[in-house]
Amino acid sequence: MLVVNDIGKERLHQIAGVSPEIEVMDASHLWVAPDPFIPERKEDSRNPEFNALLAETEVIFGLRFPQNLVKRAPKLRWIQGQGTGVKHVLTDEVVKSRVTVTNISTLRATPMSELTFGLIMMLAKQAPFLFRNQQGKKWQRFSHIMLQSKTLGVVGLGRIGKGVARLAHAFGMRVIATRRSAPRVTRHRYVDKILKKELLPELLAESDFVVLSIPDIPETYKLIGERELKAMKPTAYLINVARGSAMDEEALIRALEEHWIAGAALDVYAKEPLPSDSRLWELPNVIISPHVGGEMENALGKTTEFFCENLRRYINGQKLRDIVNKRKGY
Repeated sequence: MLVVNDIGKERLHQIAGVSPEIEVMDASHLWVAPDPFIPERKEDSRNPEFNALLAETEVIFGLRFPQNLVKRAPKLRWIQGQGTGVKHVLTDEVVKSRVTVTNISTLRATPMSELTFGLIMMLAKQAPFLFRNQQGKKWQRFSHIMLQSKTLGVVGLGRIGKGVARLAHAFGMRVIATRRSAPRVTRHRYVDKILKKELLPELLAESDFVVLSIPDIPETYKLIGERELKAMKPTAYLINVARGSAMDEEALIRALEEHWIAGAALDVYAKEPLPSDSRLWELPNVIISPHVGGEMENALGKTTEFFCENLRRYINGQKLRDIVNKRKGY
C-alpha cells in the first residue's frame, strides 16, 4: 500500500502494524501534490521511483492523488481519502473502474456539526456585535434571539445535517429538512418534517436559520441564488458549510448588503482563500470562518486510526466504512 502525503514515521508504523501482510511504502517525498489553496502549486509526479511504486500499489492513502491513477496503478483496488470531499478523486477513469473509494465522512460529521451549530449560536447571540463593541470598549446592552421554537431548515440531510438537527433538537428548535432522494419517511428522530428536494422554496420560506450541508456535485451548483435568497424571511440567517459552489456568491453579497436576509455565517467560498478584496470581509452581518468545519484536534492521528480500522476490514474481506457512491459523487 502507498501513502502519498507526509503522515510521519509513527503513523506509518501504525499502519504497518495492522497486519504482516501489509507492505507500507511512503511516497510523500517522491512527488509534488497539487494544492487547491495554492493555484501555482501544480502536480509533479514524474519521478521514476514514484511511478514504479504506483505500478505495484493495491491500496492508496492520501489527501491528494496523482492524475491518471487507474492507468498508472493497474493493481489498484482501493483509494482511501483523508477528507470528506471526493470530487478531485472521481475522475472518469476512477468512476468507471472497479476501484473502491472511501472517505472519512463519519469522522468529520461531528466537528462539522458542532462548528455549524456554533455559527448558529454566534448569529443568534450577536457575536459580531459583541466583538465590535469589545474592540471599541463600548458598553451597549442588546436583545438576542432565543433559539427555542425557532425553525431550522437543513438543506441536505446527510451525516452533517443529521448532526446539526440533533443539536438543534436539544435547544428546542423545530427542524425541517430536504434530502436529495425522495424520503421514505416524513420524519426523523430529530427532524420534524422531511421534504423532497423540489420543496426547497417551502423550507426557505419557513426557516429562521438555513444550513447548507449538501454534497459538491453538479446538481448542487449555485443551488442558492437570488430567487432562493428572496424566498427567505428578511429576519432569517444562512449558514453554508457545504461548498462555495452551492451559493451564487454575488447574489448573497447583494442579499446581505440590501438586507433581503438578516445575515450569514460562511465556512466555504467560491474562491479560497477568500480574496482580500471580497466585500464579504466588510459586511457587519457576516461571520467568516476559513474552511475549518471538518478540522479537529489530532486530525491526522484520528484519520490514520480510521484508515487502520478500514484496512483491517479490507484484509478480512469485510465491508469498508464510508464507501463513496462513485456515480452519485458522495
